[in-house]
Amino acid sequence: MAATASSLASQFSGLRREVLSREAVPSTPLFLRSVHSRIRLPASCRPPRGVVAMAGTGKFFVGGNWKCNGTRDSITKLVADLNDAKLETDVDIVVAPPYIYIDQVKQSLTDRFEISAQNSWIGKGGAFTGEISAEQLVDIGCKWVILGHSERRHIIGEDDQFIGKKAAYALSQNLKVIACIGEKLEEREAGKTFDVCFQQMKAFADSISNWTDVVIAYEPVWAIGTGKVATPQQAQEVHLAVRDWLKKNVSAEVASSTRIIYGGSVNGNNCSELAKQEDIDGFLVGGASLKGPEFAIIVNSVTSKKVAA
Repeated sequence: MAATASSLASQFSGLRREVLSREAVPSTPLFLRSVHSRIRLPASCRPPRGVVAMAGTGKFFVGGNWKCNGTRDSITKLVADLNDAKLETDVDIVVAPPYIYIDQVKQSLTDRFEISAQNSWIGKGGAFTGEISAEQLVDIGCKWVILGHSERRHIIGEDDQFIGKKAAYALSQNLKVIACIGEKLEEREAGKTFDVCFQQMKAFADSISNWTDVVIAYEPVWAIGTGKVATPQQAQEVHLAVRDWLKKNVSAEVASSTRIIYGGSVNGNNCSELAKQEDIDGFLVGGASLKGPEFAIIVNSVTSKKVAA
């Protein structure tokens, strides 16, 4: 019994429960504070000039994270719009509905799209109220799961190691992983962008042995849902650095084949310029993925990647 309790405690160790004092909580939420629309990457966190990692070789990838949005009626309309859209063929497209609508979407969306969950549990199912296991997701036809999203990290309190273990378990159950990384505004302004992203990458690398079914999503927290988007150059700098980290810490083959996609207020207006960047292999889209025609524009921005190439 003691051994079982110890095992459960180790599983839960990554879930932080922090009670902040009133003084520790900013009076104005971070996403409402005034932020320059183009935040300069401090010199201290720019990639060294010697970085020579190769660009990615994987197929363009676009994911739509619907988050906690939608009703049966609105999702029926969204699915109809997606089914009617004219989409480029050489793109992997994944959508992540809320759990309760996964089966509805799976039954009505064409097989041009694959289905992702927005989260999964760290291990086999059981007495874990409110959780969903990888086995259950596979059972209803999910192919992917999003893990490490900043809203799970900074609101729910999941830490790097906990997320890494969740990724390893999902992969062990044949569930592909969209592994999210990204820095907060204060970390970027302090010149810690690469420190944060590399630490998050290390937690994934410590748990993952096969990267074939992993897509990395770089999502700067300050750009998620704020309307602030990293410039194409800022995003490219981080993507290049992450690819170089993979080359040095995993292998050159993994660095080349692993897709690194960008997320953070991606929309139909900015996707083409972002897609032209050499190390941006696609997008993880939030709000704009709830609008079928606009999501189609983002998917079709692969044509900008072709032109740039």
